[in-house]
Amino acid sequence: MNYLISIAALCGGLSVALGAFAAHGLKAKLSESMLMVFQTGVQYQFYHSLAMLLVVILYRQFGQPLLLWSYGFMLAGIVCFSGSLYLLALTGNKIFGPITPIGGVFFLIAWGVLCTAGFKMGNS
Repeated sequence: MNYLISIAALCGGLSVALGAFAAHGLKAKLSESMLMVFQTGVQYQFYHSLAMLLVVILYRQFGQPLLLWSYGFMLAGIVCFSGSLYLLALTGNKIFGPITPIGGVFFLIAWGVLCTAGFKMGNS
């Protein structure tokens, strides 16, 4: 279980590093719109890294297996949503664009599963 905390912390730390990289290293290299695309990836990665930490805490408290599914979908969302935005911004290759909504769907599933887990925890 500790590795889940480490993965979430790694994702959070990477979002801080990538945000700083964008603000200082990419500002002169990317158009303003592509910089905003990159920053959107950073924001969603950071929010979901924090949510993943919360999910681990809830899992330790309640042991609800659905929480691990929520965590997994959040991680998949970070990889697909944020990762595709980073690649789109850095390469300008629009082939990465269709991956972004898949990551968004993973985020939505993660929150839906978390909601379901909440109802189940309240009834146990």
